[in-house]
Amino acid sequence: MISRRISALIIIVCLVVSTRVLAGDWPHWRGPFLNGSSEEQNLPSSWSKTENVVWVVSLPGHSSATPIIANGKIFISSTDKNSGDLFALCLDAKNGKELWRKKVGTSSRKVPRNNPATPSPVTDGRRVYFMYGSGELVGMDYEGNILWSRNLDGEYGNISLKYGYSSSPLFFDDRLYILIQRRHTAYRSPESTSLDAFILAVDARTGRNIWKQPRKTDALNESLDSYSSPIPFNHSGRAEILIIGSDYITSNNPATGKELWRYEYAKEKSTRGRNISSVVTGEGLIFGVPPRGSLGLLALKSGLEGNLSDDDIGWKFDGPAPDVSTPLYYKGNIYVLGDRRGGVMTCLDAATGRQKWQGELGGRAPWWASITAGDDKLYCISEAAEAVVLAADEGRFKILSRIGMEDKPVQASIAIADGRLYIRTASKLFCISN
Repeated sequence: MISRRISALIIIVCLVVSTRVLAGDWPHWRGPFLNGSSEEQNLPSSWSKTENVVWVVSLPGHSSATPIIANGKIFISSTDKNSGDLFALCLDAKNGKELWRKKVGTSSRKVPRNNPATPSPVTDGRRVYFMYGSGELVGMDYEGNILWSRNLDGEYGNISLKYGYSSSPLFFDDRLYILIQRRHTAYRSPESTSLDAFILAVDARTGRNIWKQPRKTDALNESLDSYSSPIPFNHSGRAEILIIGSDYITSNNPATGKELWRYEYAKEKSTRGRNISSVVTGEGLIFGVPPRGSLGLLALKSGLEGNLSDDDIGWKFDGPAPDVSTPLYYKGNIYVLGDRRGGVMTCLDAATGRQKWQGELGGRAPWWASITAGDDKLYCISEAAEAVVLAADEGRFKILSRIGMEDKPVQASIAIADGRLYIRTASKLFCISN
């Protein structure tokens, strides 16, 4: 009963996020419920280079951005393999045909194991919004017309982190929420000093600022960098914007930006505690993974205010946890992927933290991409382009299939829409269906 009430609440929140996104769409990099899950049915449990492949198209260049799908269209960010150009693309979801391609910027920035097209776009069902590591923030209509554009790097100074700016924008209640969490002196740019960290609320219709809220921290050096994305949460009628990074999990009022509460997960300060994964919510709890998976997973209680303490933790999981991959909430469970070599997947009861099963995905490459789920299946893909499908079964760890996609490296998560999987590899986009 509790799980059904929570599920209903999640649906209500998603309706507030957008009333023009359909149930079968994937409008945000974490899907329609912003937790990695979909309610789609009849999804494939296996495929090959030819079996269950509806279509495959080549992309202009590499990107770690997850494709988003709404109203029969796919929106995807990309670099250009022959230049520093940054593109926004729209494809027809039926056949992969390119409907339009817009150059929105150029960047010569080089960062380790990343690229300027890593942030995923987001849509409200009428407009689509693209963000890039160069600072370009663009609002477009579905026909590819640019409605407004800004460059946050030019406005607020160097936003590039050690491994490149990667935070995806959040659309919530006709606003975009952008996280710029960085050190005071930009990496490899000593001329950029006194840089601030902040959350920005932008009017999605005009691109203008509604508020700019500082995100204060006493984190040190690389621990100041956060690659995570803002996530909305609604508990007992109170809307919040949740962020993890720079040694804290914090909550902000989406209307005013005022900080509602914060929890310090790194009480012993480190210079290497940069954060990559985002929070996920479920069963009235807030789940966060501290940097590098060193402290497992925390389940914070909700409805609190001020400076939280360890007494406000519902439960902890001290087992293998991710460095990069964001956990998945699906049907009352939290799935946590220890994404280093070997890939250890753990299924936990979201309400209590009780471990239901654990198993190893295998393979030598890291499993950076976040887990997605639908039709009682879990979908994972490694940096080496090896996809694994698991049964989302409470009883045991069970691999249904293992597929070599070959086109590596892969960092983008698998998207689900209209009974299909959309898988972005190094240079291609695959559409998979039964």
